[in-house]
Amino acid sequence: MSNLTPLVGGQFYHVYNRGNNGAKLFLEERNYAYFLQLYRRYLCPVADTYAYCLLGNHFHLLVRMKPLKDCASLEDGQSSVPRLIQDCASLKDGQSLYSQAFGNLFSTYTKAINKAHQRTGSLFEKNVKRLAIDSERHLIHLVGYIHRNPQKHGFVEDFRRYRYSSYAAIRYQKPSQVLGGEVLAWFGGVEAFERYHQQFDDGLIGHLLMEED
Repeated sequence: MSNLTPLVGGQFYHVYNRGNNGAKLFLEERNYAYFLQLYRRYLCPVADTYAYCLLGNHFHLLVRMKPLKDCASLEDGQSSVPRLIQDCASLKDGQSLYSQAFGNLFSTYTKAINKAHQRTGSLFEKNVKRLAIDSERHLIHLVGYIHRNPQKHGFVEDFRRYRYSSYAAIRYQKPSQVLGGEVLAWFGGVEAFERYHQQFDDGLIGHLLMEED
């Protein structure tokens, strides 16, 4: 993880990364499900998730890093989060713990993809891009941007039909790793959530995007 923007407990972030040298991250349909499985294992214990979208060679997340005292049950392949928390006890924001979680996710996923497709080397770009979000208005704009990304990039004609984003889980209030109830509350309910997505203006979100996007 890059040290340019520290990960702080209680802070919201737009997190973005893509394949190394533009490589595809998801080569088969099953890869999307596997990535989300690992996400639940490594990231959910240390981060609350409010929106996500997985695309061919990149992904977007809207997350809030949990305060260190609320982190639990993170596996790192050899031990659990209590040891990591103890190791990070002197850090108020848990920077090492959060970075470890992202690192575990990416390394485990990369190893599986490399083995399945007889490839070697890095799959993800080295530094994960993240931008701190400091207002509810910005959160609302970012949710719309993330969910509409598949339509923007031509993956589908209607973003609502895209299978690998959190839009449907939130809209239809399905059980998932996303805190959909809180997201709907930001918008003021399901109808407002739908209406905002239909009327979304890219111009509202420019200041919240990384230059690589």
